[in-house]
Amino acid sequence: MSPGSVTERLFFFVGHYAPGDRVSQGGGDAREGEDIEVLEIGFDRAQAMIRNGEIRDGKTIMLLQYAAIHGLQDPA
Repeated sequence: MSPGSVTERLFFFVGHYAPGDRVSQGGGDAREGEDIEVLEIGFDRAQAMIRNGEIRDGKTIMLLQYAAIHGLQDPA
């Protein structure tokens, strides 16, 4: 993103859930044409993916850093 040319505003939401909260394999509202693929990886793996360039998206990196700062990593 380039601050000089992009005026896009983003809002991030962080929520806790348990496997029992899921209602299907994916997500979204089929009536709305949503088809969301859920990808779950551990926090340490996600950090490694940033380091090795697999994760390059700024929004994803910001959310992972938020999790690190606020202690939301995987339970020990």
